[in-house]
Amino acid sequence: MAKTHIYGYSDQISVKPGDRIRFMVSVEGATRYRAEIVRLINGDANPAGPGPKEEVIATPANREYPGRLQPTYSGSHIVVDDPGGLLNIGQSITVHAFIMPTTPARGAQGIITHYDPERRMGWALVIDEQGRLALWVGDGDGHLMQVAAPEPLTASLWYSAGASYDGATGRAIVHLAPVHNAVNSLVGRVAMLPGAVMNATTAERVNFHSESPAVIAGWAAGTAASGALIVGGHYNGKIDRPRVYGHALGEAQLDELTSGREPDSRGLIARWDFADGIGPDGIATDRVTDASGNDLHGRCVNAPARAMTGHNWTSREEHFIHAPAEYGAIHFHDDDLEDAGWEVDFEVTVPDTVRSDVYAARISAGDAVDYIPFIVRAPASGPTAKIAFLVPTASYLAYSNEHLSFGQGTQAIVGHTTVLGPDDIYLYQHPEFGLSTYDHHSDGSGVCYVSRLRPIPNMRPHHRFGGTLWGLAADLHFVDWLNAKAFRYDVITDEDLHREGAALLRGYSVVLTGTHPEYYSSAMLDGMENYLTSGGRLMYLGGNGFYWITSYHPDKPYLVEVRKAEGGSGAWQAQPGEYFHSTTGERGGVWRSRARAPQKLVGVGFAAQGFDRSSFFRRMPDSADANARFIFAGVEDEVLGNFGLVGGGAAGHELDRYDLTLGTPPNAMLVASSERHSDYYLRVREELPFNYPGTGGRQDPGVRGDIVYFPTAGGGAVFSASSIAWCGSLSHNNYNNNISRITANVLERFASDERPPGA
Repeated sequence: MAKTHIYGYSDQISVKPGDRIRFMVSVEGATRYRAEIVRLINGDANPAGPGPKEEVIATPANREYPGRLQPTYSGSHIVVDDPGGLLNIGQSITVHAFIMPTTPARGAQGIITHYDPERRMGWALVIDEQGRLALWVGDGDGHLMQVAAPEPLTASLWYSAGASYDGATGRAIVHLAPVHNAVNSLVGRVAMLPGAVMNATTAERVNFHSESPAVIAGWAAGTAASGALIVGGHYNGKIDRPRVYGHALGEAQLDELTSGREPDSRGLIARWDFADGIGPDGIATDRVTDASGNDLHGRCVNAPARAMTGHNWTSREEHFIHAPAEYGAIHFHDDDLEDAGWEVDFEVTVPDTVRSDVYAARISAGDAVDYIPFIVRAPASGPTAKIAFLVPTASYLAYSNEHLSFGQGTQAIVGHTTVLGPDDIYLYQHPEFGLSTYDHHSDGSGVCYVSRLRPIPNMRPHHRFGGTLWGLAADLHFVDWLNAKAFRYDVITDEDLHREGAALLRGYSVVLTGTHPEYYSSAMLDGMENYLTSGGRLMYLGGNGFYWITSYHPDKPYLVEVRKAEGGSGAWQAQPGEYFHSTTGERGGVWRSRARAPQKLVGVGFAAQGFDRSSFFRRMPDSADANARFIFAGVEDEVLGNFGLVGGGAAGHELDRYDLTLGTPPNAMLVASSERHSDYYLRVREELPFNYPGTGGRQDPGVRGDIVYFPTAGGGAVFSASSIAWCGSLSHNNYNNNISRITANVLERFASDERPPGA
């Protein structure tokens, strides 16, 4: 009997009472499923903790639904709008583009096509099954002309790739010439590579009319149930300046195209300029401009990478907005995914009676269960509590559907055998669900865009990352504690903060972060900084926060961009010249590299990480300061947090450190520091100007987390716990422990009308 699987996603992640949220569901192995809306309180099934907790919320949507399998079509490409059929050429044609293929040996891939692969009808410039540049023209009646270059293409090398077919004579030409310079390709000019080649043949005359849509980086392969075009033959690599002529160019004219000259604009049907639209704020558009005057504009599908170095990049300018002519390339991947495109199965209008909190649509079919999480904010009338829990959804997205557990070196990082769950295995078997910013595309390039419009099995209340809690599941430890301690709170998201800035926070006395608010946009940082300088209070209850520069697409709130640059504990690094975000035009990397080190905001910044086991904190002399005594009211212990559900202690996974040289405010008090970390805990790489031995936790005093408190210039205050594992210790001993007491002491004072000590 086939195993049942059920997965889904929603169109929004943050809603208010009265808002409508839609859910898309796919079921495999069952004809019906049940949906219920639940409030999430705790997802950790660890028997040492309080156990999973959730509460069913009565809504009309809580019922059974018919199940269906909804396919996902990944792979980026461009669909060309051709209402007049100008590309439906039937006699003679020339197709040309500059290309840098990254997986030419992977099988047939479309470069520029107007082709029906089933009927073998139309025309297509392709990489064929042998990895060669080829031209196909066919009439659908069994007559298919194919001509190919004599040798396979070399991966990651820029070429001028052209082909023509003369219907009057039956003569076909494929023209291929490397155009690599010292910087634009994987190898330089000293590499011994095949030179320009031309292969010509005379074949029968073929009338190759086709009604198939024109596609760049693939070919039309059918129509989905939704009516969307299904594209096959996805191309991996870059394409720059593609063009089509309605007549056959000869060898000399193809040579001119290689040198960047237009041999004869007569008969030009389309000339796409991928750099058109680059402006001071980037190139956040799906539109691809046809500069021929025929208005055969295109539309990017599944978010191929824009603002990428082109065939003529010289490296004299690294910012695409300063030299747009050198950034005329788009990088396509066969595993890109922007929107799974599933049809809506059910929707919920959030009842006015529902409190602000963390919720999910729980969908189940037999033994298969999935949770689709979302946040309900306070109503439009304003906050319902003094406390706001700021959920780090950008960080959830950065890790969404990560495949790190399958990578080499993961066991060495975590310090134990990698533990895989059913969802990890399902994701590995279904790469069409898309990747995380910690993954590489199938061609080896890093993933810079991630979307929430797709199933995300690892963004679930019970999911464990390599055997430990991470992201949403870890943050529910804190939600559980808030409920156990009967604190009234609202929940908001960093996506809300990105859109609304400090205005979102001003109604709250205190804002609480999650365990790992790692990915932050400039708008988020500005909003948080403005809140603090106007008297707001922040409890930073995690580690490695405010770290990676993150952008949201200006027109697509579900799409996040991250480009890993120098520094930072990243799984990949962007290629030279590609550090700047296409969606905003700003430089990527870590905020420290742009003079916004986290120490300047919260007094501490990412210093070390390790995942074998967590340790504890020890109080420092500043804990006896009169302004810090409120933190430790009722706490006599010197050792803090030598217990917990995340690695056995409160100081673990990723740790932040006080550092005056990076902007920790001079008035910040260092009230406790962690110690006794193993050598699996290492300094992050931006901390090490040179590699040298002795940087493990047993030898390096810089491998630690620091608990910090300071009043701010605007009369507010900041408390930083500096450890991802902190919240995992809150429930120990039925919530009666020193970590719980410290957290409650600070929260009660910050939520009160009293000024913070020292402010």
